[in-house]
Amino acid sequence: MDSINITDKQTADTLNHQQSSIKPYQRHGRTTAIDDHSDLQVLKRIKRYLLPKDFVISQDLLNEIVAGYDIGDPVADALATDGIRFAKPLQQFIISDSSNSNKFDANLTNNSAFNALAEQFSHHPDWFDPKLAQIGAVAYRRYPLMLIWLLRNVALMAGYSIPALSLPLIQTGALMHDALPRLMRTYAYILAVSEHPPLHKPNTSAHNQRQSIEQVLAIGSEGWRQSIKVRQIHTLVRQNLLKGKGNAAKGVIPNADQHHNPDGSWNTDYWGLPINQTDMIATHLQFSLLIMRGLRLLGARISTEEAAGILHLWNLASYWMGVDLDRLPKDETACWEWLYTYLSIQQLDFKMGQPLAKALHDLPRQLMGEDNRRGRFVEMVNASVTRTLVGDDIGDGLDLPKSKIRFGVLSSVPLLFALDTARQHNQTIAEKLEAFRAKRQDNMNWWLKKNDEYYK
Repeated sequence: MDSINITDKQTADTLNHQQSSIKPYQRHGRTTAIDDHSDLQVLKRIKRYLLPKDFVISQDLLNEIVAGYDIGDPVADALATDGIRFAKPLQQFIISDSSNSNKFDANLTNNSAFNALAEQFSHHPDWFDPKLAQIGAVAYRRYPLMLIWLLRNVALMAGYSIPALSLPLIQTGALMHDALPRLMRTYAYILAVSEHPPLHKPNTSAHNQRQSIEQVLAIGSEGWRQSIKVRQIHTLVRQNLLKGKGNAAKGVIPNADQHHNPDGSWNTDYWGLPINQTDMIATHLQFSLLIMRGLRLLGARISTEEAAGILHLWNLASYWMGVDLDRLPKDETACWEWLYTYLSIQQLDFKMGQPLAKALHDLPRQLMGEDNRRGRFVEMVNASVTRTLVGDDIGDGLDLPKSKIRFGVLSSVPLLFALDTARQHNQTIAEKLEAFRAKRQDNMNWWLKKNDEYYK
């Protein structure tokens, strides 16, 4: 009896010690201690090259990030709770003649949440600088091949190592089943956000037949429309996962308790809300900060003003998609501090991300044929981009192949650097490069021109 009591006491002491070692910011199961991933290559690189020498993780930022796990999109969520799909009526309400407002459903026009969205999307906020956003949009879209490379092999692949970002995608089947349409829809969105007025007089070729927009992210533009649509999709996914309606993960990942509650609903105690404020900011930085960093590493000359413009552009897109503006980091350094802090405390689970990574990796041979040499080569190039720019530890974790010529992707660096230098000093070269960019962009939109009304 005494030995049992001693054992029980030892167990209790162990549990008490473990509980006392858990910090307040670790109240969700998804959150690790800040030094658990200190050897991760991407964190080492950020700390060494992109953060101030005296940087330390801020307790206030930690608290803000963790608090954001439990906040979704209150305005859009209120509409979803009432069973209202707001995307189409909101667009029609804003762009229609105000004299026709009587034709709209009074249940919508008298709904405070709908009116709050209408106010948000009816005009640009005072802080938005269209000139700065256009500078960012031009730089963002300057190299179409690099843009799609970085979207799929850096922004998306890096996110697959974080289960809090992967699980909603797996539960809904996004980017796992029908990987090509999902990828191209995401590509279409970043193109829509960065669409800008032509730099030079357009010619009559096919890719310029559509009327050009007058301002980046103009009210009524494709970027504006898609932001509303994506916000509704995020809201519906959040609501469905909370109700336990996302079941695409069955048979794909282990049926672990933390993935859901016993009744099949989303485990908010462990993960926070699906598609929450913090994870939306992480996605915002995937599409802005990480792609911008990748362009620089591959040789593009992104100036300080262009970098600020890219972040400014995506600030508006993220604001329209429901991110609380006060939570967004204010400049490039603050973005790296935020991302470093976020990555430091995220539970990693490479096995959960492997199905997503495989679906994305296998696309070239699915399109070109299993035995197609070019398809295998493209897959190796894509994996090499991930390993070179994100890190071998994440590449290994996601089970991406290794290539003996992996650093060949860096051969683009002197080429892009030379082209950017010439562009900055010679107007004729700048115009020829812009014409080539537009043609190349049009060629890369082959799937969208076939399947998307806007790009046809």
